[in-house]
Amino acid sequence: MTEPLTTPIVPELVKQKLEAFERLQDEFEASLHFVQNMHGQYHFTSFPVADSVRYLHALWVCECKDRLLSIFKNITRYEGSYCLELLRRWQDGDTASVVDFLNRKLDMLPFVDITRQIHEARYQLRNEGVARRLEHGRRVLLNRGKNLMQALDAIFSLPEDKLAAEVQAACAHYGHSTDQIEKQLAERETPLYTYVPHQLLARRNMAVMNKLGVNVLIKPADQPGERSQRVRKPIEPPGPFAEHVLDGYVPLLLPNHNNVLRLRFVDLHHRRDVSLGEDACQTRTGPVPSLLAQLNSTVLCLMDRAGVCNVARQMRSFDAHYEQALALLLTGWCSVY
Repeated sequence: MTEPLTTPIVPELVKQKLEAFERLQDEFEASLHFVQNMHGQYHFTSFPVADSVRYLHALWVCECKDRLLSIFKNITRYEGSYCLELLRRWQDGDTASVVDFLNRKLDMLPFVDITRQIHEARYQLRNEGVARRLEHGRRVLLNRGKNLMQALDAIFSLPEDKLAAEVQAACAHYGHSTDQIEKQLAERETPLYTYVPHQLLARRNMAVMNKLGVNVLIKPADQPGERSQRVRKPIEPPGPFAEHVLDGYVPLLLPNHNNVLRLRFVDLHHRRDVSLGEDACQTRTGPVPSLLAQLNSTVLCLMDRAGVCNVARQMRSFDAHYEQALALLLTGWCSVY
């Protein structure tokens, strides 16, 4: 008689992380949606001081999610701890630090460069799809800048005493009084928020981010036929593991060999940084950074060949299903999500 399969033992800390995220999930989904809108997906016609407090609160909630589900590469991308520190300072009257943070987060507006790229795509490359995509990105950047101006206008229009009162009331509403912030910062140092990689955490992250990704992909510019690059599904079935031995492996890692989409090197670097967090890597020894960049380019090339449309979603899938990442490296094919 075949013995029944045993259920894998889940570490207690992983259980605690999943339970904590379960309690946070609704707040996280609302916070991420608000952050996306603030970053240009929506144009706010007004942005009171309470919404600036909410923006800092939302960034803190998003970082809590990353820490609970052990998203290591970008675990400080939201600067959640610093947002709590800013809320504490703001309640004590330090408005300048908050203005500096808002300006650093939101004032990224290369309109000259993107306008030049639109003209080049439309009239030199004759690629209307890329031109429309760039125009959509320019609109997002414009909304981002407008939202920053709305936030600053609300902050600057109030005298300091009334501004402090509104900030304190909003902080109390979102659970960030001075005493609460002290406790929240202390809790951030507990094992619950440490990096503990586990497949259950990766799968939970993949499920919730894929669900939220649907909301992003309903935008008009993301509809089928509107994207700048159309990816064809593979027509050849994947082969077995390790079927081919690659001769001259290192030369194949070079950008000239590893660029099926014919992107410029700067575009490849942008994809490696945004999708694979390349610039966040702290490795600076000898040729290692160059080799890592070449490996990242190889991964993106293999994903393009396999028909991956959403790299971030595919990377979350790899976190949860290591065998698919191995299949991509060994055969050039994998299950596409």
